[in-house]
Amino acid sequence: MRLILGPDAPRPVTPDDLPDLYARPADAGDGPWVRACMISSLDGAATGPDGLSGGLNNEPDHAVFGALRGLADAVLVGAGTARDEGYGPADVPLVLISRQGEVPEGLRDADPGRVMMVVPASAAHLGEAEGILGPEHVWVLGEDEIDFAALRDRMAAQGWREVTCEGGPSTLGVLLGAGLIDEVAATVVPRLMAGEHPRMTAGPDVDVDLELMSLLDEDGTLLGRWRVRR
Repeated sequence: MRLILGPDAPRPVTPDDLPDLYARPADAGDGPWVRACMISSLDGAATGPDGLSGGLNNEPDHAVFGALRGLADAVLVGAGTARDEGYGPADVPLVLISRQGEVPEGLRDADPGRVMMVVPASAAHLGEAEGILGPEHVWVLGEDEIDFAALRDRMAAQGWREVTCEGGPSTLGVLLGAGLIDEVAATVVPRLMAGEHPRMTAGPDVDVDLELMSLLDEDGTLLGRWRVRR
């Protein structure tokens, strides 16, 4: 892997260098730093032939993904993505975003506190989620829609300094629109997919300016780090 833009670039980079390269910025301020971690093909597909983002993953993407998981105090992910991608419990708490409150099958037997869920009060399966995860691990924020400003406050109250958001596209679109995302770590793999694949973001229009912080290359796979301009 080679750093082609960023601190002391150009230079070779090993997996051991990645935590420092992706560390929370010194001027990040108070509260959690929320970093989106996404992947796409060169023509913008966010899923591979199997309809999953895992169908695009390769070795350099796995290396950065592992480094970001290692930096995170918690992982934020849409409940649908967690279900479709076969998520299991992680080394840090998983915080599921859900409008309906359905807990994915693979996360129902997690140890208490390893899985949390954010729902609006109107969630159809709220009671079921509380029964599976425990009421203290189901955060009811907002009435008909999730209050994402309240979510940032709740994450800050947990003492979390770095939170990785792993999508999917609809969740990332909503979080960008709500101003919750501070950084986007995006991998572009040298493949063309065509077809009807989703893009990295989905949902209502957003217009978010980004500043490129670093760019890595390995055999044509580009791994960038962009900061949201405030």
